[in-house]
Amino acid sequence: MDDMNDFDDLDEYSPMDYYSDDNTDSKYHPAPSETNFTVLKEADICRCMEHEITDLSAVLSISRLEASLLLRHYDWNASKVHDAWFVDESGVRKKVGLLLEKPEEKQISSDDLTCGICFESYSQDFIKSVTCGHPFCSECWGLYIHTKINDGPACLALRCPVPACSAAVGDDAVNELAFEEDRKRYYRYLARSYVERNKRRKWCPAPGCDYAIDFVGGDGDFDVTCLCSHSFCFNCCEERHRPVRCDTVGKWNLKNSSDSQNETWKKAYTKPCPKCLRPIEKNAGCMRISCTAPCYHMFCWICLKDWSVHGYGGSCNRYVGNPQPEETSQLRQELLKYQHYYDRWAANEKSRQIALSDLGKVRINHLKEISKLYGQPETQLEFLTEAWQQIVECRRVLKWTYAYGYYLAEDAEAKVKLFEYLQGQAESSLERLHDCAERELKMFIDPDELSDSFDHFRVKLIHLTGVTKNYFKNLVTALENGLSDVASSSKQQKTSICRRLEDPGDETCDRMTAPEDRSSYLAITRTSADPNKTKAPKNTTGASLEITTQTMRRTDENLTPQGEWFCEFCTNVNRGSAETCEACNI
Repeated sequence: MDDMNDFDDLDEYSPMDYYSDDNTDSKYHPAPSETNFTVLKEADICRCMEHEITDLSAVLSISRLEASLLLRHYDWNASKVHDAWFVDESGVRKKVGLLLEKPEEKQISSDDLTCGICFESYSQDFIKSVTCGHPFCSECWGLYIHTKINDGPACLALRCPVPACSAAVGDDAVNELAFEEDRKRYYRYLARSYVERNKRRKWCPAPGCDYAIDFVGGDGDFDVTCLCSHSFCFNCCEERHRPVRCDTVGKWNLKNSSDSQNETWKKAYTKPCPKCLRPIEKNAGCMRISCTAPCYHMFCWICLKDWSVHGYGGSCNRYVGNPQPEETSQLRQELLKYQHYYDRWAANEKSRQIALSDLGKVRINHLKEISKLYGQPETQLEFLTEAWQQIVECRRVLKWTYAYGYYLAEDAEAKVKLFEYLQGQAESSLERLHDCAERELKMFIDPDELSDSFDHFRVKLIHLTGVTKNYFKNLVTALENGLSDVASSSKQQKTSICRRLEDPGDETCDRMTAPEDRSSYLAITRTSADPNKTKAPKNTTGASLEITTQTMRRTDENLTPQGEWFCEFCTNVNRGSAETCEACNI
């Protein structure tokens, strides 16, 4: 069979030769250098496979076809291939189906070539074989490969049709013998195997997106953003939820499912029929309840006794110890608590969606309109899009802090107070920013007459954007650290619970614990040598704290061109004549 066509020599094999990318823009799109992930298009995935195949082929001195078969068998992990290959090369070859030597071929005439499947005789040009030498006609090969590809991704480990033969059928045979549609499916399976068999890579979960994420990792931040603009957590593939842990998100989403909440509502507001156990909601005033068909059991709503025994003369006013009422009350309290956090979680998600829509309007329409009205290039109006981007991001963070708050242990009173304070300050700052960007921006879009206060609006919006960003940065840091900065009431010690908004590395820590009185906000500091700080009354934990007025006073640095100044704590715009913040009243 010297003239028989086989596929054992394939050093020129390349997946790129058979890869079809409908997107003409096949340029590689690496993520920015500061990110810990890279977005891969379909063509990029194929290039990565090509690169790994070439490297392994050079290291092991084998054909590229053999390198490809080895990589897919070992989940595209070259290190695993090296470890196994250098320990037991022959064992690896046997396992993968790479034959060292071709079997001896019998000298036969062209009339004696018989297909091993259909047993028809064919000329040598119509007979194909792989490294094992078993002959099959091209038509039977095509049908065999078609059947295996229809079976799914297992076709990537295709073997010779002879049951007792373990010789691998490589991509070369697929390229020559498979039908066109089967070849496309085969290489889709190959690309999927490259992504899905490596924990470092995942497909973007957005509907209709064909991009993959190659995650490098590093600082524990799993937030990634695909080229399709979809952002998600690489660890759990849910939407981005920093600073909340993945397990908390899983519990929260499960609780939000209709089945889970229906069950909670049924337990809190219904009672089971004593006979058929069907849940019943009381919707009338009388205590005599009749179950529906086919049960029709009548009972007392209060004590659940059979009405034929209870009757109208029965009395339920006598107290009998029963844990059920207490359990029901707890369920109702749990439902009220859940409703509190869910309503705010959902409201912020809705606000985020609206903000996304408004961001699109700013980019598409408002920038051009304002640029034309006020004669300013769009590059000088980027503060508008930056503000809306900050609003969208802060709404996302704020939304997930309510899921965090729901699972925060109620008995950890100090942590609850600190959490609610940090969350409240961040939310308050966000509302000011959102109101400014949403309401005040309208004054400069299609106005009756041009306003001369646009520069003032610019300064205000930029300042609010920066302050809000820092509030949320501090909030995220605190939650990711498990609110570990809470002062210990038992030791009566001071603990730093926040960082300076402008300079996190500054030795003096400037704001945030939960004050009982809005007129004074407390800051726990590492040093008490600052002359701008004075002793404050003891807080609820008994720890002696200090307050600072430095950032709530008018200085030359925080004055605007209009003579006003911003309080860095509450972001209030104060008159130039005010020495201290008029809102904070300190």
